[in-house]
Amino acid sequence: MDREESQDELYRRIAQEYGAALARVAYAFEADPELRRDLSQEIHLALWRSLEKFDGRCSLRTWIYRVAHNVATSHVVRQTKGRSIRTFLTLEEAEAQAGSEDVERSADRAQALSRLFTLIQQLDPLDREVMMAYLEGLDAESIAEVTGLSATNVWSKIHRIKTMLVRRFHRGDRNAV
Repeated sequence: MDREESQDELYRRIAQEYGAALARVAYAFEADPELRRDLSQEIHLALWRSLEKFDGRCSLRTWIYRVAHNVATSHVVRQTKGRSIRTFLTLEEAEAQAGSEDVERSADRAQALSRLFTLIQQLDPLDREVMMAYLEGLDAESIAEVTGLSATNVWSKIHRIKTMLVRRFHRGDRNAV
């Protein structure tokens, strides 16, 4: 952490710059809107707490994703005990995502995103973590730092997961990964 920037100031900057990405992490790991809000708060709290320990050995971006994915993975482990998989988007959420685009195209896009996130949500936690980091634009080396895998293993996983997701997406699968 930069000695000139306080923990609170750094957190505010991170929340502004990475807030949408952190929300997408929570969205991918938790389908239930109430639990997703809780997970998002857990991620932000853990991130703020972790900044005191940030020593710059990795990029701040990698640190942020490492914290977020660790919290999200722990959340999934806690929540999956006895929990059934649910539909990912409510009608209200799909409408909220539509924005100003053509309504039909927005509905198709929301449905496609829902299907994709449902498939990703069903991956095991490590594969989910790899895919979400990849979708957020992290490179294999950064994902390797976050997950503890080798960069080669990360690329291999990404390729296999993408192939499987594309195949299942086009088949219309929602509940079987």
